[in-house]
Amino acid sequence: MALREDINSALKQAMRDRAADRLSTLRLIMAAIKDRDIAARGEGEEGSSGVSDADILSILAKMVKQRQESARTYEEGGRLDLAERELSEITIIEEFLPKQLSDDEIVEAVKAAVAEVGAESIRDMGKVMGALKAKYTGQMDFGKVGPMVKDQLANG
Repeated sequence: MALREDINSALKQAMRDRAADRLSTLRLIMAAIKDRDIAARGEGEEGSSGVSDADILSILAKMVKQRQESARTYEEGGRLDLAERELSEITIIEEFLPKQLSDDEIVEAVKAAVAEVGAESIRDMGKVMGALKAKYTGQMDFGKVGPMVKDQLANG
């Protein structure tokens, strides 16, 4: 739950600093987390004190991806002011994500995961992706990693 506390204290600091844009983005993050808490309670996960840090990381990664797509759309539409706002929100959200792995580190992680689960064919892709998600949530874009895992298993 440390991540939730970090976001909450950043929210309070933004209030003190009267940083309106930062405050707005942090409130969006907290709202998304609370939505997931409510959904988890609805699924019978009573008694838990909310979603885990891993869930929060996936929420943040999803928020970054949404803003990247929105910024791209705004740029294509000639609305650079809106694109700029989306990009500034991404910067704030990424403060709470772990450092993104470089391409070389991702390749090494994929090789290690393939070896770890003993994957031999494309049928083992789900196991490999599961192992990667367990270790590297928030550190890599799994949409880009999927094809890399496929290549590794096809050529492996």
